[in-house]
Amino acid sequence: MADARKRLDQETSAGPLGTARIHDSATKHVAGEAVYIDDVAAPEGLVHAYLGLAQIAHGRLLSLDLEPVGVAPGVLAVLTAADIPGANDISSTHRHDEPVFSTGAILHHGQPLFAVIAETREAARQAAALAKAVYDEAAPLLDVAAARAAGGELVTDPLKLERGDVAAAMAASPRRLKGSIAIGGQDHFYLEGQIALAIPGEDQDMLVLSSTQHPSEVQHMVAAVLGVGSHAVTVEVRRMGGGFGGKETQANLFACVAALAARKLKRPVKLRPDRDDDMVITGKRHDFVCDYEIGFDDNGRILAVDTVYGARCGWNADLSGPVTDRALFHMDNCYFYPAVRARSEPLRTHTVSNTAFRGFGGPQGMVGAERFIEEVAFATGKDPLEIRRLNLYGDAGRDITPYHQTVEDNIAGDVIAELERRCDYRARQMAIREANAASPIVKRGIALTPVKFGISFTATWFNQAGALVHVYTDGTVALNHGGTEMGQGLYIKVAQVVAQSFGIDLEQIKITATTTGKVPNTSATAASSGSDLNGMAALDACETIKARLVAFAAKHWQERPDDIAFLPGRIRIGAREVAFKELIAAAYMARVQLSATGFYATPKIHWDRKAGRGHPFYYFAYGAAAAEVAIDTLTGEYKVERVDILHDCGTSMNPAIDRGQIEGGFIQGMGWLTTEELVWDEKGRLKTHAPSTYKIPVASDRPRIFNVDLLENAPNREPTIGRSKAVGEPPLMLAISVLHALSDAVASVGGHRVCPRLDTPATPERVLEAVERVRAEAAS
Repeated sequence: MADARKRLDQETSAGPLGTARIHDSATKHVAGEAVYIDDVAAPEGLVHAYLGLAQIAHGRLLSLDLEPVGVAPGVLAVLTAADIPGANDISSTHRHDEPVFSTGAILHHGQPLFAVIAETREAARQAAALAKAVYDEAAPLLDVAAARAAGGELVTDPLKLERGDVAAAMAASPRRLKGSIAIGGQDHFYLEGQIALAIPGEDQDMLVLSSTQHPSEVQHMVAAVLGVGSHAVTVEVRRMGGGFGGKETQANLFACVAALAARKLKRPVKLRPDRDDDMVITGKRHDFVCDYEIGFDDNGRILAVDTVYGARCGWNADLSGPVTDRALFHMDNCYFYPAVRARSEPLRTHTVSNTAFRGFGGPQGMVGAERFIEEVAFATGKDPLEIRRLNLYGDAGRDITPYHQTVEDNIAGDVIAELERRCDYRARQMAIREANAASPIVKRGIALTPVKFGISFTATWFNQAGALVHVYTDGTVALNHGGTEMGQGLYIKVAQVVAQSFGIDLEQIKITATTTGKVPNTSATAASSGSDLNGMAALDACETIKARLVAFAAKHWQERPDDIAFLPGRIRIGAREVAFKELIAAAYMARVQLSATGFYATPKIHWDRKAGRGHPFYYFAYGAAAAEVAIDTLTGEYKVERVDILHDCGTSMNPAIDRGQIEGGFIQGMGWLTTEELVWDEKGRLKTHAPSTYKIPVASDRPRIFNVDLLENAPNREPTIGRSKAVGEPPLMLAISVLHALSDAVASVGGHRVCPRLDTPATPERVLEAVERVRAEAAS
């Protein structure tokens, strides 16, 4: 495998890998020809399911009268927990705390109680509203403060990271400060909502088309609910209309209910909730409250950090354990803390169970890290970028993370310096200060923030992938692997790996739908690991086939194996060249196996959670962004005027796809930190459950000037596929620059003497409040 990677590295510049190639579904997306689950031709006998939801956030279900539901027009069946032949459980952890349908305890508004199956979706939807439920209602706990006040019940085990003597370092620090930042959540707002189509077969077989990032988990959940083995369930995913983590565990419910109904009625069943119900039922990005104490010197060098990240996790564990863990893994961002203690506090609340979201807790951890820098900068009267530079990871002695991993590939300082030069940061900063002095109402701000993001699942066993490659006698290739396509370009990248390995055109490769029937026991497409894992697995399969072909060619043409090489479109065999198609046809006639599985497991990584030590990340991806904003100090409204990004993709597998991921990730992160505000009322009902009340960025919100560059001549030092680096999640955190540019603009009203301490999302209301607070504090 090492030799295969070496050859691929050498050949990258000459073939499909490393070149800008169009997304495999791009033209179909534009033409409306890309088939999603709701576009699949309805199978014979298709019926529809809909969920009946609890109308309180906390309490007990005393009675549930479903008779009006059952007699409604078009209704075929009503299903409750009593109809489940297997386990009433879809928990993604060992805690088994997430039932399909509640059997008494109500723990969040919108918790599923039953399902209706009817001839049409509209009939099922209307019938679901006819249920008569009687509750014993209790007051819900809705946020971190309420959960702490009630005793702080945890949904999962907390994590502590510690290095050095924090108490002694804090006591010896010349200067100390305490603070807190509230970091808001975020709805995934995928274009395609949650959906599943279940088709029953013989012998208890079940085919489920699911919009999921984790087909194997859906397979296992459906099997458990139906009381059958996993071999009886096949889950297929051709593409998703967005996922962002919202379809890693949250798809389980919809797939299991559709399959349960299909088993009961022996008919195909589709379940697709309305957008409102989707947003009410499904989890969000975790919101956090980060409380911190920092010790530092007069120069602004941080000496000690003691912090607690309290998270609103919701009513069950879901992925809150690993999400809050990763928040701690990234509470350092690019900075070295000589003494550090970080603790997670995953709190139970009576809200939907929060889940994976692009960055998986890392963004919240980094927002805390950048607040530490900002606090120190204002306390010492220095420029925040100067404090960032002063505290960067460095040489031996300043290269150990809070989880005791050595930072071996640190390029943060180089990336910052190069971006600062490219975007003329210092001159623009001076010009902004001069303009602000002459502008009493509109104030501008600028900030440059870095990103260091660890790549690998922190659950070490997920760092594995499989692939299946078939070569047909006409020289065409069918490619299958365990990764899912949600618009991020994974399929085309892995196809480029296969084309590169065989020396064939991309047009000769058929990318087939992800299915548990071809590649088993796959990990979720998450943690920015899709290309790393599945690309390597596909390469492994290709190398197996190529080894067979080389052995055959050497024997058939009487040449040495070392004199055989795969070239673009052909194979050199000694002094002759043979077309790929010709070699394949000859190999088939000689009974050479032309199909192979491939497998890859990420090396070097290990993690001891109990000890808080290990090497959880294979490598780090870096980047930096400079953002410039303008705010209206009378209203708090603002615009993002310009953004410059320099991002580290290693040797990019596909610069066009990677650039799109950087742009999209940045805008999504900007939305999270500025306009996307989740609001629950005092009864625990989500009020921001539709596009009319939940504001994602639109085209006019994009920066007026948006410069995105990939870091050049910076191959991954680890032997990843083509020496590339993951690009799914890291760009989202570049948007922290917008938050700090807003803070810089707010600080200008007080002469940059008062730290604005902006919470997120930094909505216009919060910006206006901060302006008034800073102005008052500066005047006092």
